Amino acid sequence: MAATLPERHYASFSEFYPTYLSEHAHRVNRQLHFLGSTLALLSLLLLLITHQWWWLAVALFCGYGFAWAGHFMVEKNQPATFRHPLYSFMGDWVMYWQMLTGQVSF
Repeated sequence: MAATLPERHYASFSEFYPTYLSEHAHRVNRQLHFLGSTLALLSLLLLLITHQWWWLAVALFCGYGFAWAGHFMVEKNQPATFRHPLYSFMGDWVMYWQMLTGQVSF
């Protein structure tokens, strides 16, 4: 497994985000994040439609499962979620939007 970046304090999300992107350099990792986030959104939509709360567990499994697989199996690094959970969550959705709009490649 690749070396993990040392623990660092970030003053803001904008300071953190370039590091976040550097930990998502492999396109397959980004694709797995995108797939997991899309499935998580669909699961949350199904939760709203059906009122079956187990869809929340599916959403969490998809969102984190695909992302963590991308880190451990493809990128060979530790997910930023373990070090910076809030900024990592925000980074997931910023990267998702940037992939949708062509600012970050698939």
